[in-house]
Amino acid sequence: MSGKLLPGFESRPLRQQAFMEGAPIAQMDRAADYESVGQRFESSWAHHLAPEGEADLVFMSRALDEARKGAESGEVPVGALLVSPEGEEIGRAHNCPIRSADPTAHAEILALRQGAKKMGNYRLPGATLYVTIEPCSMCAGAILQARLFRLVFGARDPKAGGVVSLFHILADRRLNHRVRVREGVLEEECRLLICSFFEKHRLREER
Repeated sequence: MSGKLLPGFESRPLRQQAFMEGAPIAQMDRAADYESVGQRFESSWAHHLAPEGEADLVFMSRALDEARKGAESGEVPVGALLVSPEGEEIGRAHNCPIRSADPTAHAEILALRQGAKKMGNYRLPGATLYVTIEPCSMCAGAILQARLFRLVFGARDPKAGGVVSLFHILADRRLNHRVRVREGVLEEECRLLICSFFEKHRLREER
């Protein structure tokens, strides 16, 4: 796991408080809910996107690498990368519920566990989580519990998304913490990866 800091992070202060401005798919048996590669997931909200920074692109690329590893092992390709306020990678994982026989082994949960262990704290204020697909409600709840500052994800999950698609858990003002969200970073790459995976899965089932 790389500890190298990206430009622009060296002097970034720890941000303890966050608020919202403005998963993921984990089960193989949900493959039928998703369309073929030719079908798009919902487009991201244009008003919700700031200009993409170099760091977000680099970290999302690493999350995509993790998602590809998951696909190679037969897991739904969702990858996650957790980054400290200083820009250090402190957690990296891909979906693993099938191989681990653990329904909670989503990429986000595993990356958060790594980060909490490394930092020696179940709270991770100031940290940013990069995920290729919009987190589900379980993972969104874990993000709140970890008190993350920011979530960045690639493509929406119209069937199970807990951030913008089905629920708005990270922006719910009834809760005592909110998380800044950015969506649409490397969106097309994230979408194509997961759609290709399910298309191949369907073709195997039809044989």
